[in-house]
Amino acid sequence: MLRMSATDRLSLRAALWAATFACSLPTAADDAGFTRCLAELRTQAAAHGIDSATFDTHTRALPPDMTVVDLLDAQPEFTTAIWDYLAALVDDERVADGRAMLAQWAKTLAAVEARYAVEPAVVVAVWGVESNYGRNFGQRPLVQSLATLSCFGRRQSYFRGEFFTTLKILQQGHIDADKLTGSWAGAFGHTQFMPSTFMRLAVDFDGDGRRDLVGSVPDALASTANFLARAGWQHGRPWGIEVRLPQGFDPAGAGRRARRSLNTWRAAGLTHADGRALPEGDEAAGLILPAGPTGPAFLTLRNFDALFSYNAAESYALAIAHLADRLRGGETGFYTPWPTDDPGLSRAERRELQRLLRARGYDIGEVDGVLGTNTRRAIADLQRQLGWQADGRAGRRLLEHLRHAD
Repeated sequence: MLRMSATDRLSLRAALWAATFACSLPTAADDAGFTRCLAELRTQAAAHGIDSATFDTHTRALPPDMTVVDLLDAQPEFTTAIWDYLAALVDDERVADGRAMLAQWAKTLAAVEARYAVEPAVVVAVWGVESNYGRNFGQRPLVQSLATLSCFGRRQSYFRGEFFTTLKILQQGHIDADKLTGSWAGAFGHTQFMPSTFMRLAVDFDGDGRRDLVGSVPDALASTANFLARAGWQHGRPWGIEVRLPQGFDPAGAGRRARRSLNTWRAAGLTHADGRALPEGDEAAGLILPAGPTGPAFLTLRNFDALFSYNAAESYALAIAHLADRLRGGETGFYTPWPTDDPGLSRAERRELQRLLRARGYDIGEVDGVLGTNTRRAIADLQRQLGWQADGRAGRRLLEHLRHAD
């Protein structure tokens, strides 16, 4: 599923976005091409169940947003070091907020679990990563983003389907037009469904006659559980096992899809990360090495695949799995540390870094934990002064330096 969450995952890609935004204002040629494209889409709308009044209401005088075209290849799951990615997504703040949501919505989550057989911690973990528990839906109007992607860039056919489905959602009255905002790729609501996913799997759990993933937390939580259940989630089963690789292990056979039985992995010398023997059995598991053979290693089971189907990136599925474990009281980190001497920063640490940069006279804008252009520029400048690589990355090494600087 091609989509991008609207949460403070934005902080992981803010610098890249800012660079592309600067050169992505629509030209006269873009405007003219967009107008022609919308006229073509209008002729196709009826075949997709969209009446002309709905089409015209939501596209009249609509300008293109060319910034979304540049973001097609900018997913942070594939461009951010795994230790940076997880440091911000699975931090103490998100765990505490998630536990509060588990308590606040306990009755609803119990009813969702009874109907869909997906545990509350898993559903809430998706909610936390996707929209920071409803705090960040994304600000881009879906019709504008999807119309632009229907006319420019690659995968236009895919986005045209999402565009027409968005109009159908509006036509059927599930969500008000002014509330249908989301990510650049069209994901929206508490748990960031794409429009086509909404049509297939969203449910009316609060019984008001609408499937509303924006205004109804019960609808959003139940729809997420429905998604995972349809993806093959197995209630009460683990998502995977952190493992220790034997000395001299050849990682060439690793991969989520390169499944072998647990017995086969046992015979190959893999153990639990703490040295205990793996369970016996014929259950198939893939081996993923998110940071290579010297970092944490995981045997992934069927439930990991269900999480992967929500957003097709192993780092994303690992973030959801790890957050769900922590919401249940699991360990803060993994048994094997990440192979870096400069770990990533939590959101609280990013805010501290911004305050320290501001104290040194840098104009970094709002202290919000989002590492945007001004923050990255300030970091790069300081790195140059220190004789470090000026890559603008916010890591523990720089934070510690600022904490102890005179």
